[in-house]
Amino acid sequence: MTVLPAAAPPHRIAVLLLDPVLPLDTGIPLQVFGRASLPAYEVTTASLGGRPVRAPGGLTVSPGGGLGVLADADTVMVPGYARHDAPLDPAVLDALRAADGRGARMVSICSGAFALAQAGVLDGRRATTHWASCAKLAERYPRVTVDPDVLYVDEGRVLTSAGVAAGIDLCLHILRRDHGSAVANTVARRIVAAPRREGEQRQFIEYADAPCGEDVLSATRAWMLAQLHEPLTVARMAAHARMSERGFTRHFTAQTGLPPLRWLHAQRVDRAKQLLESTDLPVDEVAARSGLGSAANLRVHFKRATRLAPLAYRKAFGAAG
Repeated sequence: MTVLPAAAPPHRIAVLLLDPVLPLDTGIPLQVFGRASLPAYEVTTASLGGRPVRAPGGLTVSPGGGLGVLADADTVMVPGYARHDAPLDPAVLDALRAADGRGARMVSICSGAFALAQAGVLDGRRATTHWASCAKLAERYPRVTVDPDVLYVDEGRVLTSAGVAAGIDLCLHILRRDHGSAVANTVARRIVAAPRREGEQRQFIEYADAPCGEDVLSATRAWMLAQLHEPLTVARMAAHARMSERGFTRHFTAQTGLPPLRWLHAQRVDRAKQLLESTDLPVDEVAARSGLGSAANLRVHFKRATRLAPLAYRKAFGAAG
């Protein structure tokens, strides 16, 4: 497994447990970031007064410290909690506001968004939470732009995810942002998770009755990945799946949460990342092999997706870096 060198000092992540905490949400950042192979991170749990926190089903979680842990954290993560309608203790809100005010990265999983919203961290920002609670979040906090149709939202320093398993997607996205696709994909394999689901993918997909099985579209997606360097149209994709263009687009979107061309574009950007990380190919060759055309076109789309120019990305995440 890819092992990151220890940072000096490591990036400190504080996971704030709010009573009663949701155990799966809590375990996600610990599984993704708290691994021996990732010494670049130091993960600590915290609660009000350092007291044990209840979880549904009779479980009790003993945190690593009190709210003071947040004062030294580079990233503060708030997992979901069951009583998100209740007002939080002022000390908790003050700790969240202080962390946000000094520029810490603020992250929520599922209903943890209610805590960030209550502290004012999400004011003027786009955010999401579990699809069943999005309307309530929007009603209670009108200064937050709530998006119910995505897995996670990346607002730069403030990130929020939809319910439960979407927290895995968000944490892998953060890991990818921090250390590149190769490291994130390795961790995804270890925790048996999809290596990449785009944030814009819908949370709650109602599958229409389809004349073909998932295996047909899976085969077409695999074929598309093998043909990234070639021009691919919806007509070619539909022909491979032996479907009409309209039917193919409808079923593809239902199964992936993205229209075919948007899904294809995301895969091309991801292929470019892999090539920049693992090879020393010139940028124009990376553009050609990933299907993004010219070096200029690659720079535009790559910077839009990653906030980095291709060579800056290679310097940060390539083998030499």
